[in-house]
Amino acid sequence: MTQRVELATVMDRLAVDGLVTDYAVAVDDGDWEAFRELFTPDGRADYRSAGGVEGEARSVAAWLAESLRAYPMRQHLIVNRRVRFGILEQDTGDTARVQADYVSPMGFAAADGDSAAPHLVCGGRYSFGLLRTADGWRLREVVVREKWRRLPEGTGAAVLD
Repeated sequence: MTQRVELATVMDRLAVDGLVTDYAVAVDDGDWEAFRELFTPDGRADYRSAGGVEGEARSVAAWLAESLRAYPMRQHLIVNRRVRFGILEQDTGDTARVQADYVSPMGFAAADGDSAAPHLVCGGRYSFGLLRTADGWRLREVVVREKWRRLPEGTGAAVLD
């Protein structure tokens, strides 16, 4: 590889990593407009393994907004990111696949309006499909594979995998 190609690859990895982080922040902050803007026009998301829906990003954003309303405290972490670049129309780096693990604590609002300790914690693996567009990297596909869930005290843990 030439030095220029290596630099371009590093820049793409940073941009892809930033997009995955932007995804987590949009969900945690409930910024559904930002969430939708992360996707290509035909982008889709699949939350079925976590008890959710599958469909185009706009409808999934509406479902997330409604279902996460009960958990105003959210701060999920996306770690162990594995990035692979692909080829589209004989050019390198037009597509990317990212597999990454996640841990997602969520909590109800405390009576005084402050953040409360997490009431639900779940974890699993994301699979992201990305496409380089004129506006930069965008999500074409997000698939959530929830593997486990810890419920409130006294209710035990659920293993989904």
